[in-house]
Amino acid sequence: MQLNNNEMILSEVKAGDDVVIRSFCGGVRMNHRLASLGFTPGARLRMVQNFMHGPLIVFVRGTRVALGRGEAARIIVNRG
Repeated sequence: MQLNNNEMILSEVKAGDDVVIRSFCGGVRMNHRLASLGFTPGARLRMVQNFMHGPLIVFVRGTRVALGRGEAARIIVNRG
């Protein structure tokens, strides 16, 4: 996976940072699951909690959502 300078994976975002979802690197089932939770390209989200291990918590479309690290590693985001 090749990332631009402004891109990163969601699991690397620090708590308090705002990012915009750019794309997914998952299969069809994972993409449908994320879309049903409000994770769609162009959606803004804020990292609420990321201890760099275990699940993380993000705020997306007015809802707090917990994601596993494996799922978060497949979401490409742009800074701010």
